[in-house]
Amino acid sequence: MDFCVYHEGEKAVRPWGGWAVLAVYPRAILKQIVVDPRCRLSLQSHEHREELWTVVQGTATVEIDGALSLLAEGDSVMVPRGSRHRLSNATDAPLVVIEHQRGELLSEADITRYEDDYNRDAYLKP
Repeated sequence: MDFCVYHEGEKAVRPWGGWAVLAVYPRAILKQIVVDPRCRLSLQSHEHREELWTVVQGTATVEIDGALSLLAEGDSVMVPRGSRHRLSNATDAPLVVIEHQRGELLSEADITRYEDDYNRDAYLKP
């Protein structure tokens, strides 16, 4: 299996906003994530990768293993492999985050969802 199934320039629209792949490297990718106002991603984990989030616009609410923190523009946080995490935008302006994924498998298939606001229940794990 290829370690990365993303391609530079790939984009996806999600109910909470969307993402675009900025660059693909050996065992790493860079994504731009845009979270719409008052939206959040699912509570999720990854078995095969860790992520570094850097806020480039707006204010992020970050949940990692139950701990909440606020990140302002220029702030970063490491999301360890296996942690339950979520990125949220509680403001009225778009949130833009650069996500640096590193690991042995970089794929949307490496997402385990625990909670989801958009009725994607088929993906939820207990």
